[in-house]
Amino acid sequence: MATDIKDITHAVEAASILRLLPARPRLLALGEPTHGEETLLDLRNELFRQLVEEEGYRTIAIESDCMTGRVVDDYVTRGTGTLDEVMEHGISHGWGASAANRELVRWMRAHNDGRPASERLRFAGFDGPLEITGAASPRQALTALHAYLAGHVDADLLPCTGETLDRLLGTDDRWTDPAAMRDPARSVGRSAEAGRLRLLADDLVALLDAQTPHLVTATSRDDLYLAGLYGRTATGLLRYHHWMADTSPARLNRLVTARDQMMADNLLAVAARGPALVHAHNSHLQREKSTMRMGGMPLEWWCAGALVSARLGHEYAFVATALGTIRHQGVDAPAPDTLEGLLYALPEDRCVIDAPRLAAALGETLPERRVSPWFGYAPLDPAHLAAGDGLVFVKDVARHL
Repeated sequence: MATDIKDITHAVEAASILRLLPARPRLLALGEPTHGEETLLDLRNELFRQLVEEEGYRTIAIESDCMTGRVVDDYVTRGTGTLDEVMEHGISHGWGASAANRELVRWMRAHNDGRPASERLRFAGFDGPLEITGAASPRQALTALHAYLAGHVDADLLPCTGETLDRLLGTDDRWTDPAAMRDPARSVGRSAEAGRLRLLADDLVALLDAQTPHLVTATSRDDLYLAGLYGRTATGLLRYHHWMADTSPARLNRLVTARDQMMADNLLAVAARGPALVHAHNSHLQREKSTMRMGGMPLEWWCAGALVSARLGHEYAFVATALGTIRHQGVDAPAPDTLEGLLYALPEDRCVIDAPRLAAALGETLPERRVSPWFGYAPLDPAHLAAGDGLVFVKDVARHL
């Protein structure tokens, strides 16, 4: 079988990945099976450089807060702020400390220096303002959307005043209480004020859509894009907080679903601006349903990749990443009867594989699914191979010192 697989392996290059696809996708999604490994982020950076220099890609979108991502985009496009400030405040989940993420942002800024706006690279976070401990207040997004509209449409078209929003929002700590993640009774997501805010947010987004022909000339496409981001974030956060207050058994499933719906909406907006490389966990980008256990409960939901693929068709491509070892996390060489074990027998340290052809070569007798001794690494499900467009395999991930 290793010989058969060798016949469908290629070098890890942007060109070899694109040759697996019927056409250049608007969104090329590169998944990872674990977070925070510099080896994988370095590989992502190199692929993005090749996509920029050889294929005309202009945007990278990563699994980071969509609101703070504006800080990074302002830096790489206009030089606003300093690199240290951007890495501290622009990338969420603590990943601003990553050397590879820092190098990505530095390179994008250097690449853009002196170029016209139409040729500059763009950065986007496409995750919601969410952490495992809870969700942000909708204040920033909701008030920014209101301020944008108030500055450019007749006041009598607005559904409310800024003062009304401020009164209904109250203090931010009501929304960000970490205890609400485990105790629905601590959430304000189903209060009367939150219900009123959901209606107002919906009205503001509808007004934004209705006034698009005016706003696209009265402001700029970048300003209109940001207003759309504010609208998606405000409605997404209010929906997320609503489900945080849920007491039914479906609560956690609703939360993970709401998060990936926010991701999908952000990715569709990124796609509308032109071709982009997307980087996140495999479980957010795959076409199959995602599964996990949280709080002792099995969860299953359609992830962002599945939602976006259903909308974009062949303009969305998904390339998963699988690993051999992460020895510093106790993940040693895979068993030979697993998918990773078959790939580990290849001579290459890293390669790109035609996933559908590999699935066809394996036939109905799929390899065993690998079991990871470390919770932070999710082995690939062999049953998902046929639904992917490609597979990057990295034999060994070393600790970066």
